[in-house]
Amino acid sequence: MSRTELNRQLHLVRRPAEKITPLDFRLVEAPVVNPGEGQILVRQKWLSIDPYLRERMNDAKSYLPPQPLDEVMAGGGAGEVVQSKHPEIAVGDQVIGLGGWQLFATMNGAAVARADTAQAPLAAFLGAAGMPGITAWYGLRKIIAPKGGETIVVSAASGSVGGVAGQLAKLSGCRVVGIAGGDIKCRYVVDELGFDACVDHRAGDFDAQLAAATPAGIDGCFENVGGVVLDAVMRRLNPFARVAVSGLISGGYDGQPVPIADANMFSTARVRMEGFIVSDHRELWPEARAELAGLIASKRLKYRESIATGLESAPGALIDVLEGRNFGKQLVELP
Repeated sequence: MSRTELNRQLHLVRRPAEKITPLDFRLVEAPVVNPGEGQILVRQKWLSIDPYLRERMNDAKSYLPPQPLDEVMAGGGAGEVVQSKHPEIAVGDQVIGLGGWQLFATMNGAAVARADTAQAPLAAFLGAAGMPGITAWYGLRKIIAPKGGETIVVSAASGSVGGVAGQLAKLSGCRVVGIAGGDIKCRYVVDELGFDACVDHRAGDFDAQLAAATPAGIDGCFENVGGVVLDAVMRRLNPFARVAVSGLISGGYDGQPVPIADANMFSTARVRMEGFIVSDHRELWPEARAELAGLIASKRLKYRESIATGLESAPGALIDVLEGRNFGKQLVELP
Protein backbone atom coordinates (compact mmCIF):
# COMPACT_ATOMS: atom_id res chain seq x y z
CA MET A 1 0.00 0.00 0.00
CA SER A 2 1.41 3.40 -0.92
CA ARG A 3 1.39 6.27 1.52
CA THR A 4 0.57 9.72 0.19
CA GLU A 5 1.02 11.86 3.32
CA LEU A 6 4.07 14.05 3.73
CA ASN A 7 6.82 13.34 6.19
CA ARG A 8 8.05 16.11 8.51
CA GLN A 9 11.76 16.22 9.23
CA LEU A 10 14.35 18.37 10.98
CA HIS A 11 17.56 18.86 8.99
CA LEU A 12 20.88 20.17 10.28
CA VAL A 13 21.66 23.12 8.01
CA ARG A 14 24.79 24.59 9.61
CA ARG A 15 27.49 23.54 12.05
CA PRO A 16 27.46 25.45 15.34
CA ALA A 17 30.57 27.46 16.11
CA GLU A 18 30.07 26.88 19.83
CA LYS A 19 26.64 26.51 21.42
CA ILE A 20 23.85 25.21 19.24
CA THR A 21 20.73 27.25 18.50
CA PRO A 22 17.38 26.37 16.87
CA LEU A 23 18.60 28.28 13.80
CA ASP A 24 21.04 25.44 13.11
CA PHE A 25 18.03 23.35 12.01
CA ARG A 26 15.29 23.62 9.40
CA LEU A 27 11.87 21.99 9.37
CA VAL A 28 11.34 20.21 6.03
CA GLU A 29 8.43 18.39 4.44
CA ALA A 30 9.23 15.45 2.16
CA PRO A 31 7.38 12.46 0.73
CA VAL A 32 7.17 9.35 2.88
CA VAL A 33 9.59 6.73 1.54
CA ASN A 34 7.89 3.35 1.21
CA PRO A 35 10.00 0.39 2.36
CA GLY A 36 11.89 -1.89 0.01
CA GLU A 37 12.70 -5.54 0.57
CA GLY A 38 13.91 -6.13 4.12
CA GLN A 39 12.82 -2.68 5.22
CA ILE A 40 10.07 -1.33 7.43
CA LEU A 41 8.26 2.01 7.73
CA VAL A 42 7.83 3.28 11.30
CA ARG A 43 5.54 6.04 12.49
CA GLN A 44 7.72 7.37 15.28
CA LYS A 45 6.09 8.26 18.60
CA TRP A 46 9.18 9.22 20.59
CA LEU A 47 12.60 10.73 19.86
CA SER A 48 15.61 10.15 22.11
CA ILE A 49 17.59 13.33 22.88
CA ASP A 50 21.14 12.45 23.92
CA PRO A 51 24.35 14.44 24.54
CA TYR A 52 26.36 12.58 21.88
CA LEU A 53 24.27 14.28 19.18
CA ARG A 54 26.15 17.52 19.85
CA GLU A 55 29.47 15.90 19.01
CA ARG A 56 28.07 14.58 15.73
CA MET A 57 27.27 18.14 14.69
CA ASN A 58 31.00 18.95 14.52
CA ASP A 59 32.95 18.37 11.33
CA ALA A 60 35.67 16.52 13.21
CA LYS A 61 37.04 13.02 13.59
CA SER A 62 35.20 11.01 16.24
CA TYR A 63 33.84 7.54 16.89
CA LEU A 64 30.87 8.40 14.65
CA PRO A 65 30.92 10.24 11.32
CA PRO A 66 29.81 13.88 11.35
CA GLN A 67 26.11 14.56 10.83
CA PRO A 68 25.71 15.52 7.14
CA LEU A 69 24.27 18.95 6.45
CA ASP A 70 20.84 19.26 4.82
CA GLU A 71 19.85 15.76 5.87
CA VAL A 72 17.64 14.38 8.64
CA MET A 73 19.27 14.90 12.04
CA ALA A 74 20.37 11.55 13.42
CA GLY A 75 19.08 10.05 16.64
CA GLY A 76 17.18 7.20 18.20
CA GLY A 77 13.44 6.83 18.05
CA ALA A 78 10.61 4.49 18.95
CA GLY A 79 7.30 3.88 17.25
CA GLU A 80 4.89 1.56 15.50
CA VAL A 81 5.49 -0.34 12.27
CA VAL A 82 2.98 0.82 9.63
CA GLN A 83 4.46 -1.05 6.65
CA SER A 84 6.76 -4.04 6.59
CA LYS A 85 8.71 -5.90 3.95
CA HIS A 86 10.74 -7.77 6.55
CA PRO A 87 9.71 -11.38 7.18
CA GLU A 88 10.09 -11.21 10.98
CA ILE A 89 8.49 -7.82 11.65
CA ALA A 90 4.75 -7.25 11.42
CA VAL A 91 2.61 -4.16 11.04
CA GLY A 92 1.70 -3.00 14.53
CA ASP A 93 4.97 -4.10 16.16
CA GLN A 94 6.53 -1.55 18.53
CA VAL A 95 10.19 -1.04 17.67
CA ILE A 96 13.20 1.10 18.50
CA GLY A 97 15.90 2.16 16.06
CA LEU A 98 17.92 5.04 14.63
CA GLY A 99 15.01 6.76 12.93
CA GLY A 100 16.32 10.31 13.20
CA TRP A 101 14.38 13.52 13.80
CA GLN A 102 11.32 12.83 11.66
CA LEU A 103 7.78 11.51 11.92
CA PHE A 104 8.15 8.57 9.51
CA ALA A 105 11.38 6.55 9.32
CA THR A 106 12.16 3.93 6.68
CA MET A 107 14.71 1.54 8.17
CA ASN A 108 16.40 -1.78 7.62
CA GLY A 109 14.36 -4.26 9.63
CA ALA A 110 17.50 -6.04 10.81
CA ALA A 111 18.70 -2.81 12.46
CA VAL A 112 15.74 -2.33 14.81
CA ALA A 113 14.72 -4.08 18.02
CA ARG A 114 11.27 -4.93 19.26
CA ALA A 115 10.13 -3.30 22.49
CA ASP A 116 8.48 -5.64 24.99
CA THR A 117 5.83 -3.18 26.13
CA ALA A 118 4.36 -5.81 28.47
CA GLN A 119 7.35 -5.14 30.73
CA ALA A 120 7.97 -1.42 30.24
CA PRO A 121 6.39 1.51 28.38
CA LEU A 122 7.63 2.13 24.85
CA ALA A 123 9.40 5.36 25.85
CA ALA A 124 11.43 3.48 28.49
CA PHE A 125 13.19 1.59 25.67
CA LEU A 126 14.85 4.89 24.77
CA GLY A 127 15.86 5.50 28.38
CA ALA A 128 16.26 3.14 31.31
CA ALA A 129 15.76 0.04 29.13
CA GLY A 130 17.39 1.57 26.08
CA MET A 131 20.75 2.97 25.04
CA PRO A 132 21.27 5.09 28.21
CA GLY A 133 20.38 2.18 30.49
CA ILE A 134 22.56 -0.19 28.49
CA THR A 135 25.40 2.35 28.73
CA ALA A 136 25.01 2.28 32.52
CA TRP A 137 24.80 -1.52 32.55
CA TYR A 138 27.96 -1.97 30.47
CA GLY A 139 30.11 0.61 32.26
CA LEU A 140 29.14 -0.64 35.69
CA ARG A 141 29.14 -4.38 35.07
CA LYS A 142 31.99 -4.75 32.58
CA ILE A 143 34.42 -1.99 33.61
CA ILE A 144 33.80 -1.12 37.26
CA ALA A 145 32.67 -4.67 38.14
CA PRO A 146 31.63 -3.66 41.68
CA LYS A 147 31.94 -5.89 44.70
CA GLY A 148 29.59 -5.80 47.67
CA GLY A 149 30.63 -3.23 50.26
CA GLU A 150 32.60 -1.03 47.87
CA THR A 151 31.92 2.69 47.46
CA ILE A 152 30.83 3.70 43.97
CA VAL A 153 30.47 7.33 42.88
CA VAL A 154 28.23 8.30 39.95
CA SER A 155 28.34 11.78 38.41
CA ALA A 156 25.30 13.29 36.69
CA ALA A 157 23.43 10.92 38.98
CA SER A 158 19.94 12.24 38.25
CA GLY A 159 20.35 11.71 34.51
CA SER A 160 19.20 8.81 32.40
CA VAL A 161 22.59 7.05 32.48
CA GLY A 162 23.74 7.94 35.98
CA GLY A 163 20.44 7.09 37.62
CA VAL A 164 20.51 3.56 36.24
CA ALA A 165 24.22 3.06 37.00
CA GLY A 166 23.70 3.98 40.64
CA GLN A 167 20.70 1.72 41.09
CA LEU A 168 22.55 -1.21 39.54
CA ALA A 169 25.43 -0.55 41.92
CA LYS A 170 23.01 -0.61 44.87
CA LEU A 171 21.63 -3.93 43.64
CA SER A 172 25.24 -5.17 43.74
CA GLY A 173 25.46 -4.36 47.45
CA CYS A 174 27.56 -1.21 47.20
CA ARG A 175 27.51 2.13 48.99
CA VAL A 176 26.54 4.55 46.22
CA VAL A 177 27.19 8.29 46.21
CA GLY A 178 25.73 10.47 43.50
CA ILE A 179 26.88 13.84 42.22
CA ALA A 180 24.21 16.19 40.87
CA GLY A 181 23.47 19.89 40.46
CA GLY A 182 21.06 21.40 42.94
CA ASP A 183 19.15 20.33 46.02
CA ILE A 184 16.09 19.10 44.10
CA LYS A 185 18.12 16.68 41.98
CA CYS A 186 20.14 15.48 44.98
CA ARG A 187 17.00 14.78 46.98
CA TYR A 188 15.58 12.82 44.05
CA VAL A 189 18.76 10.74 43.79
CA VAL A 190 18.60 9.78 47.47
CA ASP A 191 14.87 9.69 48.18
CA GLU A 192 13.60 8.18 44.92
CA LEU A 193 16.53 6.28 43.41
CA GLY A 194 17.88 4.99 46.73
CA PHE A 195 21.47 6.26 46.62
CA ASP A 196 23.16 6.45 50.03
CA ALA A 197 24.21 10.08 49.58
CA CYS A 198 24.38 12.80 46.94
CA VAL A 199 26.85 15.67 46.65
CA ASP A 200 25.66 18.96 45.15
CA HIS A 201 28.47 20.24 42.94
CA ARG A 202 26.90 23.69 42.96
CA ALA A 203 26.93 24.12 46.74
CA GLY A 204 29.91 25.00 48.90
CA ASP A 205 33.25 23.20 49.12
CA PHE A 206 32.83 20.27 46.75
CA ASP A 207 35.97 18.47 47.92
CA ALA A 208 34.84 18.63 51.54
CA GLN A 209 31.34 17.44 50.65
CA LEU A 210 32.73 14.52 48.67
CA ALA A 211 35.11 13.54 51.47
CA ALA A 212 32.26 13.54 53.98
CA ALA A 213 30.13 11.34 51.70
CA THR A 214 32.97 8.87 50.99
CA PRO A 215 34.76 8.35 54.35
CA ALA A 216 36.25 5.06 53.15
CA GLY A 217 37.42 6.51 49.84
CA ILE A 218 36.14 5.60 46.38
CA ASP A 219 36.52 2.18 44.75
CA GLY A 220 34.69 2.86 41.50
CA CYS A 221 33.44 5.85 39.55
CA PHE A 222 30.93 6.03 36.73
CA GLU A 223 31.96 9.27 35.08
CA ASN A 224 29.65 11.40 32.92
CA VAL A 225 30.98 14.91 33.59
CA GLY A 226 34.76 15.33 33.79
CA GLY A 227 36.46 18.60 34.71
CA VAL A 228 36.55 19.68 38.35
CA VAL A 229 34.06 16.95 39.28
CA LEU A 230 36.36 14.18 38.05
CA ASP A 231 39.40 15.94 39.56
CA ALA A 232 37.79 15.83 42.99
CA VAL A 233 36.87 12.16 42.59
CA MET A 234 40.42 11.30 41.49
CA ARG A 235 41.77 12.71 44.75
CA ARG A 236 39.57 10.25 46.71
CA LEU A 237 40.28 7.07 44.74
CA ASN A 238 41.42 3.98 46.62
CA PRO A 239 44.19 1.72 45.30
CA PHE A 240 43.04 -0.31 42.30
CA ALA A 241 39.94 1.83 41.76
CA ARG A 242 38.15 1.59 38.42
CA VAL A 243 36.76 4.57 36.50
CA ALA A 244 34.34 4.03 33.60
CA VAL A 245 34.20 7.12 31.39
CA SER A 246 30.84 7.34 29.66
CA GLY A 247 31.00 11.02 28.76
CA LEU A 248 32.56 14.37 29.60
CA ILE A 249 29.70 16.81 29.37
CA SER A 250 31.68 19.54 31.15
CA GLY A 251 33.38 20.07 27.79
CA GLY A 252 30.03 20.73 26.16
CA TYR A 253 30.68 18.11 23.44
CA ASP A 254 31.91 20.98 21.26
CA GLY A 255 35.45 19.74 20.78
CA GLN A 256 36.95 21.54 23.80
CA PRO A 257 39.59 19.53 25.70
CA VAL A 258 38.73 18.29 29.20
CA PRO A 259 42.07 17.95 31.04
CA ILE A 260 42.75 15.96 34.21
CA ALA A 261 44.40 18.09 36.90
CA ASP A 262 46.58 15.37 38.43
CA ALA A 263 47.44 12.19 36.56
CA ASN A 264 49.70 10.84 39.33
CA MET A 265 46.82 8.73 40.68
CA PHE A 266 47.12 6.41 37.70
CA SER A 267 50.45 5.14 39.01
CA THR A 268 50.40 5.86 42.75
CA ALA A 269 46.93 4.32 43.28
CA ARG A 270 47.17 1.90 40.32
CA VAL A 271 43.91 3.30 38.98
CA ARG A 272 42.31 1.91 35.83
CA MET A 273 40.33 4.41 33.75
CA GLU A 274 38.56 3.18 30.63
CA GLY A 275 36.44 5.09 28.18
CA PHE A 276 33.83 3.22 26.20
CA ILE A 277 31.20 3.61 23.52
CA VAL A 278 28.25 1.32 24.12
CA SER A 279 27.59 0.86 20.40
CA ASP A 280 30.86 -1.10 20.21
CA HIS A 281 29.20 -3.86 22.25
CA ARG A 282 25.89 -4.46 20.50
CA GLU A 283 26.20 -8.21 20.99
CA LEU A 284 25.41 -7.55 24.68
CA TRP A 285 22.42 -5.26 24.10
CA PRO A 286 19.73 -7.98 24.11
CA GLU A 287 20.99 -9.34 27.45
CA ALA A 288 21.19 -5.89 29.01
CA ARG A 289 17.85 -4.72 27.61
CA ALA A 290 16.06 -7.84 28.89
CA GLU A 291 17.53 -7.44 32.38
CA LEU A 292 16.72 -3.73 32.56
CA ALA A 293 13.16 -4.19 31.30
CA GLY A 294 12.68 -6.97 33.86
CA LEU A 295 13.90 -4.69 36.65
CA ILE A 296 11.43 -2.01 35.53
CA ALA A 297 8.60 -4.56 35.46
CA SER A 298 9.44 -5.68 39.00
CA LYS A 299 9.70 -2.03 40.15
CA ARG A 300 13.32 -2.45 41.20
CA LEU A 301 14.55 0.12 38.66
CA LYS A 302 13.11 3.63 38.72
CA TYR A 303 13.54 6.43 36.23
CA ARG A 304 12.34 9.91 35.40
CA GLU A 305 11.61 11.56 32.06
CA SER A 306 11.60 15.13 30.74
CA ILE A 307 9.20 15.30 27.81
CA ALA A 308 9.00 17.97 25.12
CA THR A 309 6.13 17.83 22.64
CA GLY A 310 6.31 18.11 18.86
CA LEU A 311 9.09 17.70 16.33
CA GLU A 312 9.87 21.42 16.42
CA SER A 313 10.83 21.13 20.11
CA ALA A 314 13.78 18.78 19.48
CA PRO A 315 16.52 21.46 19.13
CA GLY A 316 15.44 23.16 22.36
CA ALA A 317 15.32 19.79 24.11
CA LEU A 318 18.91 19.07 23.07
CA ILE A 319 20.00 22.49 24.32
CA ASP A 320 18.34 21.71 27.66
CA VAL A 321 20.30 18.45 27.91
CA LEU A 322 23.63 20.12 27.17
CA GLU A 323 22.96 22.91 29.67
CA GLY A 324 21.69 20.57 32.40
CA ARG A 325 18.10 21.84 32.50
CA ASN A 326 16.45 18.48 31.87
CA PHE A 327 15.63 16.08 34.70
CA GLY A 328 16.13 12.41 33.85
CA LYS A 329 15.81 11.07 30.32
CA GLN A 330 15.01 13.75 27.73
CA LEU A 331 12.43 12.71 25.17
CA VAL A 332 10.36 14.35 22.46
CA GLU A 333 6.84 13.05 22.03
CA LEU A 334 5.48 13.05 18.48
CA PRO A 335 1.67 13.21 18.72
